[in-house]
Amino acid sequence: MQVVFLVILVALVLFATEPVPIDITAIGIMVALMVLEPWTRVSPAEGVSGFASTATVTVLAMFVLSYGVQRTGAVQILGRKIAAFTGDDEGRQLGATIGVVGSISGFINNTAAVAILLPMVTDLAHEGKTSPSKLLLPLSYASMFGGTLTLIGTSTNILASDLSVRLATQDPAAFGELHAFSMFEFTALGLIVSGVGTVYLLTVGRWLTPARIPPREDLTEEFELEEYLTEVVVEDDSPLVGRTVADALAETDFDVDLVQLIRGETTFAEPLGPKEIQSGDVFALRTDRGTLVELIDAEGLALLPEVDVTDAELEGGDDTGLARSLVEVVVAPRSSLVGESLASASFRDRYDATVLALRRGPEYIRERMDHAELRVGDTLLVQATADSVSRLNANRDFIVAQEIERPDYRESKIPLALGIVAAVVTVAALDVLPIMVSALAGALAMVVTGVLKPPEVYDAVEWDVIFLLAGVIPLGIALEKTGGADLLADLVVASADVLPAIAVLGLFYVVTALLTNVISNNASVVLMIPVAAEAAAQLDANAFAFVLAVTFAASTAFMTPVGYQTNLFVYGPGGYRFTDYIRVGAPLQLLFAIATTAGIAVIWGV
Repeated sequence: MQVVFLVILVALVLFATEPVPIDITAIGIMVALMVLEPWTRVSPAEGVSGFASTATVTVLAMFVLSYGVQRTGAVQILGRKIAAFTGDDEGRQLGATIGVVGSISGFINNTAAVAILLPMVTDLAHEGKTSPSKLLLPLSYASMFGGTLTLIGTSTNILASDLSVRLATQDPAAFGELHAFSMFEFTALGLIVSGVGTVYLLTVGRWLTPARIPPREDLTEEFELEEYLTEVVVEDDSPLVGRTVADALAETDFDVDLVQLIRGETTFAEPLGPKEIQSGDVFALRTDRGTLVELIDAEGLALLPEVDVTDAELEGGDDTGLARSLVEVVVAPRSSLVGESLASASFRDRYDATVLALRRGPEYIRERMDHAELRVGDTLLVQATADSVSRLNANRDFIVAQEIERPDYRESKIPLALGIVAAVVTVAALDVLPIMVSALAGALAMVVTGVLKPPEVYDAVEWDVIFLLAGVIPLGIALEKTGGADLLADLVVASADVLPAIAVLGLFYVVTALLTNVISNNASVVLMIPVAAEAAAQLDANAFAFVLAVTFAASTAFMTPVGYQTNLFVYGPGGYRFTDYIRVGAPLQLLFAIATTAGIAVIWGV
C-alpha cells in the first residue's frame, strides 16, 4: 500500500507541475505499477487494461463524432446567427455566449465546443465594443457546467460511469447501487447546477469578471506595440546593402524582427528572406528603443521621423496584391509548438507569417521573444496573408481567435452529422445498445456517409486524453487492490462522528474539486471514486450519490487556469491573471458545492 501511495504522490506532483505532458506522466504511472507488481498487485494485463476500457474506447469515438459536427461548420453557423441578435449589448452577448456553449457542450466534447466558439465570441466582443475578457471566462465556465447535462458531455462522465460499473461488478454486496450511467440519468442535476451557474455569471460573476483587455480599436494598441514598432531607412553606406534579408537576420545579435519591407511604392511581406537589401529600402521593425539606437549605429540605418505604424499600414497589400491581416493566434493544447520557440520552430518560414507580439495571460513578452519557450494558451499577434491565416486556422496546433471563412466546411453534410449524433444519443438513451457500441457505430457512420474522410478520423482523436485515460485507470485498480481506498475512506468516515452523511457528501465534492483544480480531472476521478464508494459503504449511505458528487466536482474546475483545458484556452486571449480564476471561480465553486450536494440529496437521497 505504501508503494501505491508513493506512486500517487509522485503522480500528483508531476500532474501539478507538468515537467512533462500529463499523458506521458500517465504512461509512466502505468509502467511503474506493472514493474512494482509485487507491491502494487497490478498485473501486466491489468496495467494495460485502460486501453481496452469501455470508457477509453467511448471517449475515442466521441472525439470522432464531435469532429464530424465541427467539419460541417454547423456550430459556426449557429454562432453567427445568434451573434446577429446581440448587437453591442454586453448582457445579451454574455447570455448568448453562455446559452450556446452550455447547450452544445452537452452533446459534443466541451473542450471542442470552446475551441470552435472562441473565435465567434472574440469577434462578438470586438464588434460590440465589449472587452473580450468579460465573455471568455464565462465561455469556459459555461462549457464545463454544460458538460454535466449528459453522459457524453465530458470524458470525465464516461470514465466515472466505467469506474462505477467496475466497482459494482467487483463487490456487488457493498456497491449494489452502482451501475453504468444512462445518457440522461443526471440531466436534472445538470440543469440545476447549470441554472445556478448561469444566474451567477449573469449577475455577481459579471461584476467580478475583470475587463483585462479593452474593447479593440486597433490590435497594435491592444498589444501595446506603439513603442515597439517603427520604420527605418537603409542608408547608402549601410553594410546591409547587397545582402539578403535572411543572411542579415541570421547574423545579427540584435533582438529585432523585420515586419515588412517598403521599396518605393511597393510593400513586400513574407517571404522576405530571399530579398536583396537595397539603399533606400524602408524596414518596418519590431524592437525596443534601446536596441533600435544600437541597431541604427551598427547597421547604417536612419530612423524615419513621426512614424505611426498602425493596423491599417500592417494590413495593406503586398507586392503580389495579396492583402495581409493581423490576427490573434492561440497555442492550443497538444500543439507541437509547446516547448519550442518561434526560432526553433522556424515559425516565420513554416507559416509565411510574422509574429509581432506574444501575450501570456496579462503579460507581454518583449525581450528575445523569438527564443521564449511557448506554452499552451500563449496568444500570438500574427501578420499574414489570408492564405497563411487559413493554413493556421486549419492547423490543430493553433486556435485563430477570430472568425475565418473556411470554404472546406461540408455544410451539405450538416443534416447527416446532426442526425448521426442524434441517433447515437437516442439509441444509448433507450438502452438499445451500450454507449460504447452506439458511439463506435456513429463514428463509422461519419466516415461511410462522407461527413469525415478516413484520414481525418485519426486527426479527430485527442490522443493525449486517450493515453491519459489508459494510464490512470490502473492507478484506481492498485488503490482498490492494496486497500488504499479503504484506508482513505476510513479517514473520511471518521469525520462522520461529527458530521451528517450529507456533509460528508459535500466534503467529497470539495476535496475532489480542489484536487481537480491542480491535476487532471480524469486523474482525480480515478483517485476519488473508489474512496467515495468505500466511504459510502462504511456509512451505509447511497454509493451512487457519492460517486455522482465526485463526478460533478471533477467536471467543474473553476479556480485555476490549469484546472481544465478550456480555462487554458481563454487565458491568453482574455489577458487574465491567475488570481482572476480564484476571484471569479471560487464563489462559483462554493455555489456548485452547495447546489450539487443539495440536488443529489433531493433527487437520489444520501
